[in-house]
Amino acid sequence: MIRNLLSLTSSLRNRMILIFFAITIVPFILFSGYAHTKSVEGIKQANAAFSMSYLEQAEMNLRTYLNHLNDQINNLVGDRDLQRLLERQPQNIEEEQAVSIELLSIVHQKGQHLDALRLRVFPLHPEQYPTYMRALGEDSTIRTENWFHRASSSSVPFWQLTMNKGPGRTPLLLYIKTFTSLHNRTPRGIVAVDLADHYFNRFFIPTKRLNGQKFLIINEDGQVIFDSASNEWTGEQFPSPKLLKQRKLYSEGVDTYTIHDREQLAAYVGMDTLPWTIISLTPMRELTEPVTKLNRLLLFFLVAYLICSVWVLVYITRNFTQPVLRLVRLMRRLEEGEFHMDIPHQGRKDEIGWLFRGFHSIVRTIDELIQDSARSERVKKELEFQVLSHQINPHFLYNTLDSIRWKAEKHGQNDIGEMVSALGNLLRLSLNQGKDITTVGREIEQVKAYVLIEQARIGMPLRVLYFFEEELLDLQFIRLLLQPLVENAIQHSIRDNFEHGKVVLSGRIEGKDLLISIADNGKGIPQSVLDDLEQDYSEQRTGKGSGVGLRNVNERLKITFGDHYRLQIETREDKGTRITIRHPILDDNFTDKTDDAQE
Repeated sequence: MIRNLLSLTSSLRNRMILIFFAITIVPFILFSGYAHTKSVEGIKQANAAFSMSYLEQAEMNLRTYLNHLNDQINNLVGDRDLQRLLERQPQNIEEEQAVSIELLSIVHQKGQHLDALRLRVFPLHPEQYPTYMRALGEDSTIRTENWFHRASSSSVPFWQLTMNKGPGRTPLLLYIKTFTSLHNRTPRGIVAVDLADHYFNRFFIPTKRLNGQKFLIINEDGQVIFDSASNEWTGEQFPSPKLLKQRKLYSEGVDTYTIHDREQLAAYVGMDTLPWTIISLTPMRELTEPVTKLNRLLLFFLVAYLICSVWVLVYITRNFTQPVLRLVRLMRRLEEGEFHMDIPHQGRKDEIGWLFRGFHSIVRTIDELIQDSARSERVKKELEFQVLSHQINPHFLYNTLDSIRWKAEKHGQNDIGEMVSALGNLLRLSLNQGKDITTVGREIEQVKAYVLIEQARIGMPLRVLYFFEEELLDLQFIRLLLQPLVENAIQHSIRDNFEHGKVVLSGRIEGKDLLISIADNGKGIPQSVLDDLEQDYSEQRTGKGSGVGLRNVNERLKITFGDHYRLQIETREDKGTRITIRHPILDDNFTDKTDDAQE
């Protein structure tokens, strides 16, 4: 045999055939085995994910239904007429019959609105209500049943499974609850609600159920209380001790288990409000059957694959691979940020042509969107800046004009002219010909105009000191930054002590930034105002007070230059405050961009 193999390989043609078979069939077989394994794994994972998602939804729906059912029962036991009828036992037959009629009326009325098969209300001593018990179709000996005895001795609600007592001799699940008086914990009676299997089936109806797939509900003891497959296992112990042990360790999970000699994919979810576990069982054979059929089909295609593989390879390479490769290269250039590239025109009417034309359209759209986004961002920043810069408290202007009017009518002195001049200067500097950028010197002039007006308004001098070197006065600066902070210091910090209070303005250069400090010896800034500065502007309180000016200046700095540029505040109660503005040293390019944005 070895000699025969050697003779076959002595020919170049045979060696080429063997090589071709080696590089074609062997990878094909290996790939088929790998694909089979991965397909089974993928199907298992997909089904597991779907089963978990479906069980979680079913658990939520079932929990909602049971909570609603419990609310309806609570509404029943809270009925004052029901409480009154069961408050004491009837003393004679006539009274018992009258009570029975009223009880039956209440139970019938409430039962019509209850989403359950049947509603029953039992007195604690049913033998005292023979008429009522006969009407319910129950015997007074019900008191001797285990569930009745359990309910009578405990106020904790519980569920009881009874076999072959529902419609069509199906199992019934009873929800039993002992209720007490509305005023104390004295037991009044027992409510029993019967639920048939179809009340649970509606929560477990997937769009397409596999053959052999079922949904189960098991209680804390491992007993199956619901089986969607015609109650096949209902009332029995769940046949997988491993899964019962696993569910005590984890509230949910997915794994494969051997149940009744069949491998099953089991997903389970524990309920939050009840010691129940919802389980989905799917036979692995049903899941892998499509893959098995596919493997058999692959054998028939093997011969055709050997004949067509070379031709298909050449055809695909020329008509698909190379165009896609060119498209990938273009995409890589796009990833590098090159939007202005020459994309070859494709007149093909198939998907490759669509890809090239779609890619060309995407490149142009992205380029336009980037430009639109940049323009929108500039406009947005400018609008936000304008909104913040125009948020000036008008009370100062109103008070100033009122002071001018009062002086004009009362005294008629020349200082009124000075106030008007100072006010005009203040307004001129504030408007700054509609430009957002001014100089440090003009900002200081604005502060001085404001201080002059304040001195005239309050009738006494204010100690405001300025320490700036000449070289700082010509530096570019955002307008309306210093005056709100000085106003804040005068109005809220030294207002109660003008005789000893003072405000000191100073400036210095630190690296590429300009630092201007406004210090006072007043009463400090409340902590609530400082906390507001850390919030987003849209979330801050809109009330009046010292915080408005601080927030305004702080937000304008952050919007214009970034989060690094913000107010630095040092304050202590009754020890004064120092506010430092960090402002970058601007060049002419920034001013030109700002003017273009305003236009």
